[in-house]
Amino acid sequence: MRPLFVPAMTFASLLLAGCAHAPNDPTLTMQTKKTPAEYADCVVPKLQHSALNPTVSQTQRSYRIVVPSKVAADNVLEAYKAPNGGNVFVYERRLLTSSFMPSSFERAAQECL
Repeated sequence: MRPLFVPAMTFASLLLAGCAHAPNDPTLTMQTKKTPAEYADCVVPKLQHSALNPTVSQTQRSYRIVVPSKVAADNVLEAYKAPNGGNVFVYERRLLTSSFMPSSFERAAQECL
């Protein structure tokens, strides 16, 4: 019985590791030479092409793009105005098993830098 216990506990701890991120910490932080408006103009069509349904909101200094998730909290991209372009923050909650390859959400975010 003991040989089964150790692998089961290891597997359970790996599954919970995906939930270990603080909810307000970005999963990815990037910089771009594009303004937040230019970045949003690039990333929104890519998300729509991937069959994601983004909602865009803007302020004077930033754009916020929200993509609803069926299994976790909504995925969010925030692009803020910076002196030499913009700073992009990605908030993506994924299952641990799907975190080995970039998602279509993350790929769209990186392609538009």
